[in-house]
Amino acid sequence: MKKHLALLTLACLAATAVNAEGLPEKVKTAGKVIVANQPNYPPMEYKDPATNTLTGVDIDLGLALAKQLGTTVEWADIGFEQMISSLTTGRVDLIHSGMSDLPKRRDTLDFVDYMKSGAQFYTSFARKDEFKTLTDFCGKTIGMSRRTSFPDETAKWSATNCEAAGKPAIVVVGTEGSADARAQLKQGRLDAAVQGSETLPYLLTLEKDTYAVVGEPFTAVYQGIAFAKKDTELRDAYASALQALMASGEYKTIFAKYGLEGTLLDGIYINGEAVK
Repeated sequence: MKKHLALLTLACLAATAVNAEGLPEKVKTAGKVIVANQPNYPPMEYKDPATNTLTGVDIDLGLALAKQLGTTVEWADIGFEQMISSLTTGRVDLIHSGMSDLPKRRDTLDFVDYMKSGAQFYTSFARKDEFKTLTDFCGKTIGMSRRTSFPDETAKWSATNCEAAGKPAIVVVGTEGSADARAQLKQGRLDAAVQGSETLPYLLTLEKDTYAVVGEPFTAVYQGIAFAKKDTELRDAYASALQALMASGEYKTIFAKYGLEGTLLDGIYINGEAVK
């Protein structure tokens, strides 16, 4: 099945790489794509505090992809927990908002992957010397957004690396978002927190001597642009546009602007599978 998808997608990419005719009639008629995005995850998407305008990696990449396809973007500010239902019911055309390409989401969605990511432990700068290795977090209270895959991933990591070694389990605290986790960390209600590795370089720059990253990411996932299963035409048009941005160097330029060159992919991936 995966091989068939890859072959099909490769054919579609070849057909759409020359022009934007791969766009669905609905999008061509509207002259825009409606994109679900919640701007609360810097540097992926956020509002510039000085101008209140949308900015970030996903915003820049989303606009560049639309331009490549000869269309425009209408950003729809939708809560993360409502994004998938908004897509499957047709309220939006796609999701581009720091969403991980997870196997359980592929039952209803297809993903065009565009960057590498991972769950990352961090603590307060004042307590950095307490946590030299990841297993130092065993038995500690750690917060992370309940809307993400991080609570399940952290619990699984704890079972393998803490409980299995006879150490106390991590106490996983689901928060209202990454900002809430950081606030609780500052208040001393948490020992540490978890969020996407791609967000932490920006955070450390924004709030110097406030947080400290510990170790390497303990998961490895792709972030992807999500499409409804039925919208293969739009999915493949976006994959073609991303391929063009990679070839021109604009893809790398966008990520370099935010210091995220290390998250770049080496080619086109659909649902985690390389298209060759």
